[in-house]
Amino acid sequence: MLEITVIGGNCSVYSEGDKIFIENKKIDLEKTDALCTHALSTILHFTTALEKGISPVELGLSKEEEVAYFQCVDVGEPYTKGETIKFKCEMK
Repeated sequence: MLEITVIGGNCSVYSEGDKIFIENKKIDLEKTDALCTHALSTILHFTTALEKGISPVELGLSKEEEVAYFQCVDVGEPYTKGETIKFKCEMK
């Protein structure tokens, strides 16, 4: 299972500490706090590889083996409202 936690940023959808849970290609909607299409476009690029045991270090997502980091695709000011959020993904 992947546990993805909001670790910072500014967003109208997410708050720091919000979580997304993914297991076997399925988002657990009962446990997940919120979903944003901008963030999902980034997260879903990596979830299959991480669930299959590909190293976050090899993917360039971390300096540690047990955790990956990614960020929403919102580019921020001055081009958008700047709702970029950062995520920490742990393999549980």
